[in-house]
Amino acid sequence: MPRVRKAVFPVAGLGTRFLPATKAVPKEMLTIVDRPLIQYAVEECRAAGIEEFVFVTGRNKHVIEDHFDHAYELEATLKARRNKQAELEQTQAATIKAGNAIFTRQQQPLGLGHAVWCARAWIGNEPFAVLLPDELTLSSPGCTAELVALHEKTGGSAVAVMDVPREQTNRYGIVAIKNDDGTVAEITGMVEKPKPAEAPSTLSIIGRYVLLPEVFEHLDRHETGAGGEIQLTDAMAHMIGRSRFHAMRYRGARYDCGNRLGFLEANVAVSLARPDIAQESRALLGSLLKS
Repeated sequence: MPRVRKAVFPVAGLGTRFLPATKAVPKEMLTIVDRPLIQYAVEECRAAGIEEFVFVTGRNKHVIEDHFDHAYELEATLKARRNKQAELEQTQAATIKAGNAIFTRQQQPLGLGHAVWCARAWIGNEPFAVLLPDELTLSSPGCTAELVALHEKTGGSAVAVMDVPREQTNRYGIVAIKNDDGTVAEITGMVEKPKPAEAPSTLSIIGRYVLLPEVFEHLDRHETGAGGEIQLTDAMAHMIGRSRFHAMRYRGARYDCGNRLGFLEANVAVSLARPDIAQESRALLGSLLKS
């Protein structure tokens, strides 16, 4: 069975909820403390043993490509300063090896399913991961590593899920399940953004997937669903019953950085978890709360 070596990052969105910040800066490059969101996603993939990365971009996203390239002038300057070794290592660690990053365009905003379809030529006939960078997950060994391990065990597709309040099911892709052991369950159906009264469960897909390449057979049809877009959820639903498909309850920390409060929460949480700034962060928050 082929192992999961490749990951797709759909990063073509306009980030309108963060305007005017995203007028010139991609939302995936907004920072959680000192690293952009997209770097957290790439590092999560690396921890899962993934080696090749496909970025599905749009106009004005070249800064993402620059971020993962060598910055020769910057590195030369840091090398010349003996007290900047840590900064040099951090800069070099963000670089993706030559030939391991592909950047392709989604020329029209036709939905998540269409964005994943744009990566089909580079994925080929292999299982692959999909990560939505504005969903920040923090755990050890990592959400994607857990999904890869589940795929290796079952040979099928897998998605990470978390419970949401029933009144919020119309914001997410929701799965129906059976044979639930409390951590992993078989998926019997899924629907994109169902009305709360019609939702088959409250288990929401959280933006982490490991998929078999058969998903492209369904995405090739370019069928539209919720919102008039080509939905990845709809293509995955066609795979159920044809191959094994599981939901994995994710127990780690997850932050929805696609909205301002989630983004702020992630910055606070990461600051408090970082040994180098935790004490100062805690003191700063305490001071602000008193004022």
